[in-house]
Amino acid sequence: MTRRLVVRDWLASRRARLDDRGSGAGAVIVFAIVFLTLSAFVIDGGLSISKRERAADIAEQAARYAAQDLELEDIYEGVKGAPINYENCEARVRAFVEEAGLKGADVANTHCVTANPQQVEVEVQMTYSPVFTGMFYGGDVTVKGRAVAENEVG
Repeated sequence: MTRRLVVRDWLASRRARLDDRGSGAGAVIVFAIVFLTLSAFVIDGGLSISKRERAADIAEQAARYAAQDLELEDIYEGVKGAPINYENCEARVRAFVEEAGLKGADVANTHCVTANPQQVEVEVQMTYSPVFTGMFYGGDVTVKGRAVAENEVG
């Protein structure tokens, strides 16, 4: 019987040490980490989409601005249509993106892709820092937007 008492005492002490207290803390920690990870990707994903749209909007506006610079001499001479002064495309695009608030490398990497008397194509670069995922992946993210403005007379 003493052996039975020893086993019973050992099982009782073991049961007392292995109770359920604190077992929910692990689940709470895991769910908190999963929630923060998912929210980080949602926030940074939304920021990425927003910046891409902004780059495309600035590219459209910069292309329109560059296309508004018309060859007045050709118009005065009676050339059909209203030819674009495409030689000034780079300067006008840079002036526009600086006014739009872009700085440094973004202004330097924004340019006219193609330009001729009928149309201009502009590419705009924007750089931003992710809110959460930047801590893990490091560095800034670069997005680009591209747009074409055509000359139409009518």
